[in-house]
Amino acid sequence: MSPAESPVAGGDEPVRGPVGPSGLLDVLGVASVVLDVEGRIVLWSPQAEELFGYSAQEALGEYAARIMVHEQHLDLVVKLFSDVMETGEGWAGAFPIRRKDGSTRLVEFRNMRLLDDQGDVYALGLCADQTTVRRLERDVALSTRTIAQAPVGLAVLDTELRYVSANPALARLNGIPAEDHIGHTPRELLPGMDADGIEAALRTVLGTGEPIVNQRIVGRTPADPDQEHFWSISLYRLEDTAGTVLGVAGMAVDITDQHRAAIEAETARRRLALIADASARIGTTLELEITAHELADVAVPELADIAAVDLLEAVVEGRRSTLGPAEPAVLRSLAVQADHVTVALAAADQPGEVARYGPDRLVTECVRTGSPVLVARVEEKDLPRIARSPEAAVQLGRAGVHSYLAVPLIARGEVLGALDLKRTRNPLPFSDDDLLLARELAARAAVQIDNARWYQNARDTALTLQRSLLPSHPAVTGGLEVASRYQPAGASAEVGGDWFDVIPLEDGKTALVVGDVMGSGIDAATTMGRLRTATHTLASLDLEPTRLLEHLDKITEGLDHSIATCVYAVHDPKLRQVRIANAGHLPPVRVRHGVSPELLELPTGAPLGVGGVAFSTTTLDLEPGDQLVFYTDGLVETRQHPLDERLDALLELLDDPDRPLEECCDLLLRTLHQPDNSDDVALLIARVLPPG
Repeated sequence: MSPAESPVAGGDEPVRGPVGPSGLLDVLGVASVVLDVEGRIVLWSPQAEELFGYSAQEALGEYAARIMVHEQHLDLVVKLFSDVMETGEGWAGAFPIRRKDGSTRLVEFRNMRLLDDQGDVYALGLCADQTTVRRLERDVALSTRTIAQAPVGLAVLDTELRYVSANPALARLNGIPAEDHIGHTPRELLPGMDADGIEAALRTVLGTGEPIVNQRIVGRTPADPDQEHFWSISLYRLEDTAGTVLGVAGMAVDITDQHRAAIEAETARRRLALIADASARIGTTLELEITAHELADVAVPELADIAAVDLLEAVVEGRRSTLGPAEPAVLRSLAVQADHVTVALAAADQPGEVARYGPDRLVTECVRTGSPVLVARVEEKDLPRIARSPEAAVQLGRAGVHSYLAVPLIARGEVLGALDLKRTRNPLPFSDDDLLLARELAARAAVQIDNARWYQNARDTALTLQRSLLPSHPAVTGGLEVASRYQPAGASAEVGGDWFDVIPLEDGKTALVVGDVMGSGIDAATTMGRLRTATHTLASLDLEPTRLLEHLDKITEGLDHSIATCVYAVHDPKLRQVRIANAGHLPPVRVRHGVSPELLELPTGAPLGVGGVAFSTTTLDLEPGDQLVFYTDGLVETRQHPLDERLDALLELLDDPDRPLEECCDLLLRTLHQPDNSDDVALLIARVLPPG
């Protein structure tokens, strides 16, 4: 008989078929024996044959005491038998028996007096092996205790999908006492759940016998009627030993917290991906309109349904702008983006248009104060303060704008304009997390926009732009004394792509970075700035050097076929170690007392942007006084000399580990950098300080 054909318990008709093991009595193997008033055996069940070892032919007519009782308890058992026959009161107990084969077994007895329709008296004895009885008692007790104390909801439903039992945990999950479940269906008790889906799952398990494991359902119960919860349910068909279907056992676990945590983790992952995407996509050129469109494209639809980028007209013209409390904001629209066709686009200023927003408008407040303005739930009274005109306010209302966020574009302490965000289709209001993300995007875009506007201004030279993108750092950080230099190319006014960075990390660690974007000019400088920004973001995640270079490699691949070399190192003063990974860059130099300066033997790796080549991390011990010297190829490469010769010259100049770092930087640049060198130089030297 297949599971689908298994007999089902329930209804008015008895289950027909051969008699087989079907319940607890069969598991116990209960033997039945009937005695007459003389104590002779008149009925002897098959289970008695198995328990005592005597066949019915051998036992019938014999005195029970002779074949059923151990001789040491014979007198006591005879007296108990007499008492039962005289008083009619039954007794129970455990006595050893001696089987036909001579072995001894402890047996549980239940004895009672019987009376037939003729008035004759008999004695009924029910016997079972005590070991089996005790084992089942323990199993039942354990099952009962386990079900009662289980932290997950457990229930049994019959074939009509009515609750037969429910444990305390399920009662708490459902907000309904356990006893009130009995006799009711889930549909009756839990109207806030998907009753059709639950019943379909239960009937599938009943019909097929195939369990359902960890199926997710969502809904509301009387325990928390105002909030949706998520549950993981598992269902199993129950059958007796004969294969009769008794019902379904179910297990339910509230996974609401795990579900929300997973959503939050996925949201965080997507936000991090959006930030990384923004690093790669915003600022591909130094043109205001393109950069603004790149910012709007990144914001829609991940962050908003409609995004607009507006700059103060004074900023576009190259002038600083400050607004008084009663002054309007004159804004030029640079970009508008929406993820769908909507009348809200007609309410927005079109790219190139200049509009005057009164002092009471929210975008004016944003650019005047330099602070974000968030209206999580837009009401009708808010629309006139969002739109540029009463007509535009009506259009925003028709479009279903229900949440609004304006974030200032700030670069180098100056408010340039605003990133204006609206939601229509996305049902969720802007949250504090959305505000943080919008500010991060705006901050990154503002730098690019500011670079573009100054590039368009002839007074901003290439050298000024390059120096503005290089970092400043304290002389001492994270157990290191650090000195650095940037030397522009001597015979070219083009901006190069060399950079260095000193990035403080958690637990006193410090990241040291030197890189070189291949090529020169504005594109190289832009790529350098974006890689440096991406490096800062990734370094804050405390990634291993190899993982950080892998991310930079992916970012560089999308930067208009850019190629860059880079060395990334993380110094840990507690471990007195540095972990270094190389992406096609010249090897750093280690300087130590009592040892000649040496070029570190690092796996070279492929330059960033090549893609598909693994990077390796090398761990080195560093003691107080040890130095690491990072540099770009402009320091040592010339057209007149072999590279090995120039590297030997570098090592010779680093012969004094005690030389002040600032003097060392000047010495290297003065001696090695050629006046007519067409490449710029980034130089970074770090010395390990004594503890404390």
